[in-house]
Amino acid sequence: MTEILKLFLKIYLLILMIILTLYAIRHYVFSFNRLFGKQRMYYQDIIDSDLPFISVLIPMHNEEKVLHTILNSLINTDYPKDKLEIIPVNDHSTDKTKEILDNYASKYSFIKPFHRYSGDRGKQNALNDAVEVAKGEIIVVYDADYIVPKGQLKDMIKFFIDPEVAAVMGRVVPVNFESNFLTMMLDLERSAGYQVDQQARYKLDLIPQYGGTVGAFRKDVFINLGKFDPKVLAEDTELTFKIFLNGYKVAYANRLECYEEAPEDWYIRAKQVRRWSRGHNQVLFKYFIPLILSDKLRLIQKIDGLFLLFVYAVPFFTLLGFFASLILFFLGDMTISSYYLFLLAVFAYNSYGNFAPFFQIVTAAILDGRVYSVRIIPLFFFSFVFNLFYTSLGFVDAVIDIILKRKPVWHKTLRFRKDKDVKADDNNK
Repeated sequence: MTEILKLFLKIYLLILMIILTLYAIRHYVFSFNRLFGKQRMYYQDIIDSDLPFISVLIPMHNEEKVLHTILNSLINTDYPKDKLEIIPVNDHSTDKTKEILDNYASKYSFIKPFHRYSGDRGKQNALNDAVEVAKGEIIVVYDADYIVPKGQLKDMIKFFIDPEVAAVMGRVVPVNFESNFLTMMLDLERSAGYQVDQQARYKLDLIPQYGGTVGAFRKDVFINLGKFDPKVLAEDTELTFKIFLNGYKVAYANRLECYEEAPEDWYIRAKQVRRWSRGHNQVLFKYFIPLILSDKLRLIQKIDGLFLLFVYAVPFFTLLGFFASLILFFLGDMTISSYYLFLLAVFAYNSYGNFAPFFQIVTAAILDGRVYSVRIIPLFFFSFVFNLFYTSLGFVDAVIDIILKRKPVWHKTLRFRKDKDVKADDNNK
């Protein structure tokens, strides 16, 4: 029995090594593509004066600290106001969100708050309901803590000139990246994820991901695809696969930058990572087979889709790999356990780091002209261990969801903007 267990564990570690190696190769390809590959033409380089009517949806739950900034930035946008409606979606707020939104609505006719105090709370549910009252043919979505550049809406909408584009995704940049060590790391992670990973997948015509904010989608396609599944926390990832599996595509625009507030507390970050992992793995379990059987995707797109689906599951299997190595060690198979434990550590660190390998972070820093930021890369190992643990918990949550058929509850990320910042926003209105 012991020999059978040893053989099983060795086979498991070998398969895991192959998977991690493939992820590492994938990340290398993306990095080299961004450094030396030919740039793909952007849709926003096209000049189009015939702009459609659009609806900007902003899900909000107790957002009194931050909602002033995004509404003020949208008020100052250069998109024609006669072709624009802004719908802040008040989702069961218990603070002053409702009163503040109603005050804005009394001053600006194109701001139309949608107050939700019935049904289940959660971003996916709020957007599903709000889309029904939205008049725009294009739905734009921002999170409540974002700062929107003046010309971004026009640039974003131009992508829909292409009838195959069902959704477009911009880039998220932390505005509070200098707050502490955590926000500095998250800034580098974000930069690598968008500047390298997303942009390379778009340039290579693979599967760039709609990220749920700083993005837009066609209302009719969204409704025809069944809207968001209320049981899936990663509504953005699910929409991505719905779009591609139905013959449409997602466009990514690296220049469409929008500014967010990154978590400044490790506990809040842990909850965020766990929620992301739980939702993403829900999508994995739901779309794994449909992706493989799809007749709408090329083989290379299916392979990229599988890499994307499993990205939040592999950390769990990596964690199991460490335990497998320890078991082999205590079973007396020291050579094989030491060898694989070493490879696991090297490949896991190079493949994941902090949801982005170190070479992708360096590549993004070079492209963004911020090489000085890479000084903290050696500390990313601690973040890797942190993410490995909480991502694995999210995977377990997703598995338990299936077994117990339980309904996920949305937990919003705590805001860190100070009261003085809110007052400053008030003074700038």
